[in-house]
Amino acid sequence: MKKLLLLLLISSSFAFGQSDTSMYFPPINNSEWATIAPESLNWNTKNLTALLDFLEQKNTSSFLILVNGRIVVEKYFGTQKVDSDHPWNSAGKTLVSAVVGIAQQENLLNINSKVFMFLGKGWANEPWEKIKEISIRNLLTMTSGIDNSSQIIRKRNLTYRADAGTRWAYHNVFQKLMEVIEEASEKKFENYFNEKLKNKIGMEGYWRNGLIFRIYHSNARSMARFGILALNNGTWQNEQIINKRYFNESINSSQELNPAYGFFWWLNGKDKYMLPGSEQVFKGPLIPNAPADMYAAMGAADQRLYVIPSKKMIIIRMGEASNKRNPSFALSGFDNELWEKINEVIK
Repeated sequence: MKKLLLLLLISSSFAFGQSDTSMYFPPINNSEWATIAPESLNWNTKNLTALLDFLEQKNTSSFLILVNGRIVVEKYFGTQKVDSDHPWNSAGKTLVSAVVGIAQQENLLNINSKVFMFLGKGWANEPWEKIKEISIRNLLTMTSGIDNSSQIIRKRNLTYRADAGTRWAYHNVFQKLMEVIEEASEKKFENYFNEKLKNKIGMEGYWRNGLIFRIYHSNARSMARFGILALNNGTWQNEQIINKRYFNESINSSQELNPAYGFFWWLNGKDKYMLPGSEQVFKGPLIPNAPADMYAAMGAADQRLYVIPSKKMIIIRMGEASNKRNPSFALSGFDNELWEKINEVIK
């Protein structure tokens, strides 16, 4: 039987009032999580069933909506449960971006430094005079210039195609940043990640080596915890975990080639965008139906973390590809369809 948690609250202490307009941070090492009834937000709850039916039809396993850090809607489909793990796929790139920012604030690196300073001359193929110009920032912004025809990260595949900073191309070479972190911190990447990020915000999960790169796995609530951190510009309660200036840079256009891309975050509301595997520039916003200020972590098979500052809202979607015949590495038509359904509920 599919499990539905539409959290309708009885206690008046949880009614949407002054106390619920403040930001809520779920406690560490505790399953407790404050909730809000969707009716108390004046949502069109009669349209909620249609939204959930759409998600089920699109192979969703987990779906959450949070406002001010509190859960409003929580839904699990099929065998998925609240503590079931699921791969983030490329949505996990934003975790790497966060850890790079933490390492910079600890003076372990500077994102303008060249990659070879940490990984040595042999981290990629010749021509050396071109490879040596690739910076950490280039890896963060997908502007390394390395050929993206193969997404398998082996030295023989890391070859020059364009000067660093002159070409935007989605590439899994980002995982070299994990090696940079390891060299800079003198710790295994996962150990550094756990210490500096995961444990501080109470996430669960682990990194697993996939066919192409290391992929983070966690339950949907752990993704929501990272979403709360992102919504609060890198702050968790009273601790600035990610430098605010760095985080703000990461959720703004990182280069002019694809203004809809920050430091592994996808950005809505820009006048043009590019997509993985294509050099075509598309006009208009990334997801027309979504709020213009939204930024998102996006992974293959439609793993989604949407952050909407203007609404103090976080939305999580995990599952299989919405279109199994034509899965996408990042953006798909599913996003705009999903936001059409979401708008019918929240507006």
